[in-house]
Amino acid sequence: MKASLKTGIKYEHKFKVPKSKTVPCLYPESDEFIAMPEVFATGYLVGFLEWACIKAINPHLDWPKEQTLGTHINVSHEAATPVGFEVTATVELIAVEGKKLIFNVQAHDGVDLISKGQHERFVISREKFDQRIKAKAGVV
Repeated sequence: MKASLKTGIKYEHKFKVPKSKTVPCLYPESDEFIAMPEVFATGYLVGFLEWACIKAINPHLDWPKEQTLGTHINVSHEAATPVGFEVTATVELIAVEGKKLIFNVQAHDGVDLISKGQHERFVISREKFDQRIKAKAGVV
Protein backbone atom coordinates (compact mmCIF):
# COMPACT_ATOMS: atom_id res chain seq x y z
CA MET A 1 0.00 0.00 0.00
CA LYS A 2 1.27 3.40 -0.93
CA ALA A 3 1.34 6.32 1.49
CA SER A 4 -1.32 7.98 -0.69
CA LEU A 5 -3.94 5.39 0.36
CA LYS A 6 -5.85 7.63 2.77
CA THR A 7 -9.42 8.50 3.60
CA GLY A 8 -11.08 11.03 1.34
CA ILE A 9 -10.28 9.32 -1.98
CA LYS A 10 -13.30 9.78 -4.24
CA TYR A 11 -14.11 8.25 -7.59
CA GLU A 12 -16.96 8.36 -10.08
CA HIS A 13 -17.50 5.49 -12.51
CA LYS A 14 -20.02 5.28 -15.35
CA PHE A 15 -21.48 2.25 -17.13
CA LYS A 16 -24.20 1.85 -19.75
CA VAL A 17 -26.45 -1.07 -18.78
CA PRO A 18 -26.51 -3.77 -21.50
CA LYS A 19 -29.10 -6.54 -21.71
CA SER A 20 -26.40 -8.97 -20.48
CA LYS A 21 -26.47 -7.29 -17.04
CA THR A 22 -30.20 -7.72 -16.45
CA VAL A 23 -31.97 -10.05 -14.02
CA PRO A 24 -32.70 -12.83 -16.57
CA CYS A 25 -28.96 -13.02 -17.33
CA LEU A 26 -27.86 -13.29 -13.71
CA TYR A 27 -28.43 -17.04 -13.52
CA PRO A 28 -29.59 -18.31 -16.90
CA GLU A 29 -29.90 -21.76 -15.28
CA SER A 30 -32.77 -20.41 -13.18
CA ASP A 31 -36.28 -20.42 -14.67
CA GLU A 32 -37.26 -17.94 -11.96
CA PHE A 33 -34.64 -15.39 -13.00
CA ILE A 34 -35.38 -15.88 -16.70
CA ALA A 35 -39.04 -14.95 -16.08
CA MET A 36 -38.13 -11.66 -14.36
CA PRO A 37 -38.00 -8.15 -15.92
CA GLU A 38 -35.02 -7.05 -18.00
CA VAL A 39 -33.68 -4.44 -15.58
CA PHE A 40 -30.22 -3.94 -14.03
CA ALA A 41 -29.77 -6.90 -11.66
CA THR A 42 -28.85 -6.33 -8.03
CA GLY A 43 -26.00 -8.83 -8.39
CA TYR A 44 -24.50 -6.81 -11.23
CA LEU A 45 -25.14 -3.55 -9.34
CA VAL A 46 -23.05 -4.89 -6.45
CA GLY A 47 -20.26 -5.80 -8.86
CA PHE A 48 -20.46 -2.34 -10.44
CA LEU A 49 -20.07 -0.68 -7.03
CA GLU A 50 -17.10 -2.95 -6.26
CA TRP A 51 -15.57 -2.04 -9.64
CA ALA A 52 -15.80 1.67 -8.80
CA CYS A 53 -14.07 1.09 -5.44
CA ILE A 54 -11.31 -0.90 -7.13
CA LYS A 55 -10.78 1.86 -9.69
CA ALA A 56 -10.64 4.44 -6.88
CA ILE A 57 -7.81 2.79 -4.98
CA ASN A 58 -5.73 0.88 -7.53
CA PRO A 59 -3.46 3.91 -8.10
CA HIS A 60 -2.71 3.79 -4.36
CA LEU A 61 -1.66 0.11 -4.35
CA ASP A 62 1.29 -1.78 -5.80
CA TRP A 63 -1.04 -3.15 -8.51
CA PRO A 64 -1.19 -5.97 -9.58
CA LYS A 65 0.93 -7.44 -6.76
CA GLU A 66 -1.47 -5.89 -4.27
CA GLN A 67 -5.17 -6.17 -4.94
CA THR A 68 -8.37 -5.85 -2.92
CA LEU A 69 -11.21 -8.26 -2.35
CA GLY A 70 -14.70 -7.39 -1.20
CA THR A 71 -15.44 -8.63 2.30
CA HIS A 72 -18.74 -6.93 3.15
CA ILE A 73 -21.48 -5.06 1.31
CA ASN A 74 -24.51 -3.32 2.76
CA VAL A 75 -26.37 -1.48 0.03
CA SER A 76 -29.93 -0.79 -0.99
CA HIS A 77 -31.35 -1.28 -4.47
CA GLU A 78 -34.01 1.40 -4.53
CA ALA A 79 -35.08 1.77 -8.17
CA ALA A 80 -35.16 -0.31 -11.34
CA THR A 81 -32.90 0.72 -14.23
CA PRO A 82 -33.81 -0.22 -17.82
CA VAL A 83 -31.36 -1.43 -20.46
CA GLY A 84 -29.52 1.42 -22.16
CA PHE A 85 -29.45 3.75 -19.16
CA GLU A 86 -26.08 5.02 -17.95
CA VAL A 87 -25.47 4.40 -14.27
CA THR A 88 -22.97 6.42 -12.28
CA ALA A 89 -21.33 5.11 -9.14
CA THR A 90 -19.86 7.60 -6.70
CA VAL A 91 -17.59 6.13 -4.05
CA GLU A 92 -15.53 7.59 -1.22
CA LEU A 93 -12.95 5.88 0.96
CA ILE A 94 -14.03 6.81 4.50
CA ALA A 95 -11.79 4.57 6.63
CA VAL A 96 -8.48 2.75 6.40
CA GLU A 97 -8.11 0.24 9.24
CA GLY A 98 -4.87 -1.55 8.50
CA LYS A 99 -5.66 -3.56 5.36
CA LYS A 100 -9.44 -3.07 5.71
CA LEU A 101 -10.89 -0.27 3.56
CA ILE A 102 -14.40 1.11 4.09
CA PHE A 103 -16.29 3.06 1.41
CA ASN A 104 -19.50 5.01 1.21
CA VAL A 105 -21.08 4.11 -2.13
CA GLN A 106 -24.05 5.23 -4.18
CA ALA A 107 -25.34 4.85 -7.71
CA HIS A 108 -27.69 6.94 -9.85
CA ASP A 109 -29.24 6.12 -13.24
CA GLY A 110 -29.87 9.69 -14.38
CA VAL A 111 -33.45 9.60 -13.10
CA ASP A 112 -33.29 7.94 -9.69
CA LEU A 113 -30.82 7.25 -6.92
CA ILE A 114 -30.71 3.48 -7.35
CA SER A 115 -28.36 2.45 -4.56
CA LYS A 116 -26.60 3.67 -1.43
CA GLY A 117 -24.70 2.11 1.40
CA GLN A 118 -21.26 0.91 2.45
CA HIS A 119 -18.72 -1.53 1.10
CA GLU A 120 -15.60 -3.02 2.71
CA ARG A 121 -12.57 -4.32 0.89
CA PHE A 122 -9.38 -5.96 2.16
CA VAL A 123 -5.90 -5.47 0.67
CA ILE A 124 -4.21 -8.75 -0.27
CA SER A 125 -0.91 -9.90 -1.67
CA ARG A 126 -1.98 -11.70 -4.83
CA GLU A 127 0.88 -14.21 -4.58
CA LYS A 128 0.10 -15.16 -0.96
CA PHE A 129 -3.63 -15.32 -1.70
CA ASP A 130 -3.08 -17.66 -4.67
CA GLN A 131 -0.90 -19.91 -2.50
CA ARG A 132 -3.64 -20.17 0.15
CA ILE A 133 -6.29 -20.98 -2.45
CA LYS A 134 -4.12 -23.69 -4.00
CA ALA A 135 -3.57 -25.21 -0.55
CA LYS A 136 -7.29 -25.07 0.18
CA ALA A 137 -8.04 -26.81 -3.11
CA GLY A 138 -5.40 -29.45 -2.40
CA VAL A 139 -3.19 -28.28 -5.25
CA VAL A 140 0.46 -27.97 -4.31
